[in-house]
Amino acid sequence: MTRPLIGEPLALDLVNSVWVDQGHTFDQFDEPDGLESWLDDHDMADIDADTGAVREALLRARSALRAALEDGDDAPLNDVLAHGFHRPGLHDGAPRVATVTDDPAWLPAWTAAADLVRLLAERAERVRHCANPACVLWFYDVSKNGSRRWCSMEVCGNRAKSARFQRSHPRR
Repeated sequence: MTRPLIGEPLALDLVNSVWVDQGHTFDQFDEPDGLESWLDDHDMADIDADTGAVREALLRARSALRAALEDGDDAPLNDVLAHGFHRPGLHDGAPRVATVTDDPAWLPAWTAAADLVRLLAERAERVRHCANPACVLWFYDVSKNGSRRWCSMEVCGNRAKSARFQRSHPRR
């Protein structure tokens, strides 16, 4: 089982914590230490909250992100966003924005939901689903001309190229 490469924006990395490998669906949060690893990858390992509550909040947020991306259903995402807000202020004369949530367990989930809103506000057309119909992953296209089609050229892009080659060069 190969975990997709992280490095996508936080929101999409949460969405991509479920993936398909060789026809089998995997959920990073079902793996031993999967939740802790995801939190650590995003510098959130030190959250002072019950791990089970953090996991449940992230699962709700992931479902809400998928509903917004796949179905255009904003209500679940707005429900997640209702758990927190950004509070601007100054700290030692420097601008600072603090994230405030109604429960510390919601901090990672709320942050991921807010990140999706940011991505959609900046360049909604760059938030894309992989062109491989069997793939469930999403990505943020940062290519210069905005033509990226695959979650990963090494995996889905290569499979598409190989299939195209096989169709154009049938075995005799």
